[in-house]
Parts: sequence; C-alpha cells; structure tokens
Amino acid sequence: MKKHHNPLLKNNVGSTERIVSALYGSALLYDVIANKKGVLKGLAGGYLLFRGTTGYCPVYDVIDNDNPFKTHNVNIKTSVTVNRPRSEVYAFWRRLENLPLFMKHLDSLQVIDETLSHWKATIPGGVGTVDWTSIIVYDEPNERIGWSSLADSPVRHAGNVHFKDAGEFATEVHAVISYHAPAGKIGEGIGRLLNPLFEKVVKKDIENIKKFMEGNAV
Repeated sequence: MKKHHNPLLKNNVGSTERIVSALYGSALLYDVIANKKGVLKGLAGGYLLFRGTTGYCPVYDVIDNDNPFKTHNVNIKTSVTVNRPRSEVYAFWRRLENLPLFMKHLDSLQVIDETLSHWKATIPGGVGTVDWTSIIVYDEPNERIGWSSLADSPVRHAGNVHFKDAGEFATEVHAVISYHAPAGKIGEGIGRLLNPLFEKVVKKDIENIKKFMEGNAV
C-alpha cells in the first residue's frame, strides 16, 4: 500500500494493519451503500478506511504515553498470567460480551455486530454511568485485539490486548486500557470521574480474568 503522509497526522499504523483496515473499511462502506442502511456500520467503515489510507489511528494516540491529552486521562498497563491455553484465553476475550463477567466496572456490553459494540461503565462510588460505542480496529486471532470508541463518543476509550504463550498451557495477557474525557463542558464533567480510584478499579478488573478463567469453565 502506498503511504500518504499528512503533516498534521503522525503515522502510527503498520503496513499490514493499514491494508487490513482499508480493505475492511471499504467492504463495510460498500455494504452500507448497497443496502442503503446501517449508520453505525457506515461510521465504522469510514473510520477504518481513514485509518488505512492515512496511517493514523486515534486509538494508538490515546494510549501513547507521549500524547498531549494528559488531563483526566486514565491509562492502565498491566499483565497477568492465566493458566489456560492461549487460544482459549483469546477466544474468551474476543467474545466481548464476556468482559463484564470479570470487569466489574462494566455495567453492560452489547455486541452489535462483528466489529461494533455498545459499552456502559459504572463510575466508582455510585455517582453514575457513562456509555459509548466501540469498534474493533485490529483483530489477529490468538495474538492481539485492539478497539476504540467512535469519534463522537462522550468518553474516549481504547484498548489493546496481546496474548503470548507462557508454557504449554498458560498465557501471558498484556493489556493497555485507556479512558479519556473529551474537550468541552461535558468532557470536564466526565473528567472529574476519571480519577485514581477509577484507574485502580479498572486495573484490578483486568487482572480478574485470571481468577475467573482458572475458576470457571469457559
């Protein structure tokens, strides 16, 4: 794929990801145009096509330690070893509706289609909830899953999870999860909720996959 550089957008997506994003985004947009319906699918297709053609991915920018949006940012990096085969751990996480089973800060997660899902998170202390729609931006079976909230979401949420063998029947799960309040008055309100307590809760939730998968049949 020929790379097009925009001086306003840094290139942070590899060649393979760009090709996959561009092809899948084009397919989604074609389906929307052919069937004349599917607003969310159209947004998702446009997002992936933008990602593929420009080489810029907002999800990577959000979780980048050097990104300028430091205020009201919750960035969690954690690793945990699960005593289950890698394919099993990946398959469990890829069924996104499973996430609220061990991530207690997630009130609900509704899968819309293969790439889109609607999330609702509970803010610690019972002060409220916030919800958004996310799209899978990268999916390499048994290796890696990446997702990001859509551009118009009330909270920017992004995640990347890598799965690595840790012996014959164990898996290292390396997760990076980010929550960021957007600009504006609404963002200021949400930003006050994204505090160190929330960060601690999310980190513990990610690590809970070990207890859940080792103590439950999946």
